[in-house]
Amino acid sequence: MTAEFAGAYLTVAGLGVSGISAARALAGLGAHVTVVDGGDGERQRAAAAELEGWAAREVAEGSVTVRLGDGVTLPEGTGLVVTSPGWKPDSPLFTAAAAAGVDVVGDVEIAWRLRGPDAADWLAVTGTNGKTTTVRMLAAILEAAGLRTTVAGNIGTPIIDLVLGQDSEHYDVLAVELSSYQLHWAPSVRAHSGAVLNLAPDHLDWHGSMAAYAADKGRIYEGNTVACVYNVADRATEDLVREADVEEGCRAIGFTLGTPGPSQVGVVDGILVDRAFVENRRQQAQELAEVGDVTPPAPHNIANALAAAALARAYGVRPAAVREGLRAFQPDAHRIQHVADVAGVAYVDDSKATNTHAAEASLASYEHLVWIAGGLAKGAAFDELVRSAAGRLRGAVLIGADRALIREALARHAPDVPVVDLGRTDTGAMSEAVREAAALAEPGDTVLLAPACASMDMFVNYNKRGDAFADAVRELSASGR
Repeated sequence: MTAEFAGAYLTVAGLGVSGISAARALAGLGAHVTVVDGGDGERQRAAAAELEGWAAREVAEGSVTVRLGDGVTLPEGTGLVVTSPGWKPDSPLFTAAAAAGVDVVGDVEIAWRLRGPDAADWLAVTGTNGKTTTVRMLAAILEAAGLRTTVAGNIGTPIIDLVLGQDSEHYDVLAVELSSYQLHWAPSVRAHSGAVLNLAPDHLDWHGSMAAYAADKGRIYEGNTVACVYNVADRATEDLVREADVEEGCRAIGFTLGTPGPSQVGVVDGILVDRAFVENRRQQAQELAEVGDVTPPAPHNIANALAAAALARAYGVRPAAVREGLRAFQPDAHRIQHVADVAGVAYVDDSKATNTHAAEASLASYEHLVWIAGGLAKGAAFDELVRSAAGRLRGAVLIGADRALIREALARHAPDVPVVDLGRTDTGAMSEAVREAAALAEPGDTVLLAPACASMDMFVNYNKRGDAFADAVRELSASGR
């Protein structure tokens, strides 16, 4: 469908990674692209100069113009707006587009439209937490099965670049992570099979309500042809399957940490088993792997592995490849990453736990722990999280701009738990936080960084926050404490 863009006048919203990727791809197809961005700083100017210079050298039929300092006005003659994921649906630019009868879509939607007739199938994953880990597990399983695959979407290579790249037709299947933002702007995507891992309040300032957030997540099931994978423990994900308009014969496949029923995958006596893709679902179960094959074997990570296995099995992957792929998989940094043992205490970095749902899963993985938490709360409440973890907390060390919200929840639901409230919000606060946590911990305990908050009040991103924690733990180890 590349011909529909030749000669078209398009607007790309945002001069970030996905915006630049979309602008390059569309201009290369002969479109006249205007990139708009409300910023006008040094970074934006450098990116604009590089993009316009590239277009002048490399593009024969299309063009690229960048407009900085105005992300509100719709460029005259625009026939379609392609947005970067982070732009809110109520942005003035989109309001102007709606008034002019101009559609707004995302880069994932454009990538889908650009797929060729022999394009790879998509196995798609979304959820509040666990998306990246599950997609990477899935890719490892697919590779173990001898399939040509890669990760795409919200991670890896921008998906437009992947679809238009020289190797695009060499893939059998893609493991695609899709955020709620991306799904909102991707009305045409129809995956081979899709999974919603879990649903918890997140990004509600963007979506406007929990119902709208869930509805966008549920788009991943639309048009599925083989399987809609849902979380048995999270009824909302099953409800989304019930509401989806799928292809005839598409099946609902549940994953559970308990004993699976028919058309489910689950765990029996430490073994991951399949009762969904076997000949006799009511009487048979196929062994896929052992809990020990999953790294780390925390409950929520076992759930990720089951979801990945279900998607792979939906694609016809043999059971042995599930085991091989899970054994080969190594999680990314800052996701329940064991940093070191110091004086009999384990130090674990889960800086990626940037919301309460992720932190709750992380805290539930340890029997006794000292919790390092805090940052930007993003409107979250912490009562349920603290209530669920209170019996396992040896102590808590609070950092960041919104730490008072966690302190107040601890006072209500865990009044006997010692709390250290660090008033400083500079990056050096992490070293002090680790020292204070070490003082509260006893041999056999775990000091866990699971902030339940975003990092941008103190750190550039959660990676830098996790790095600071790891550095502080190494300093502690070197000091002999």
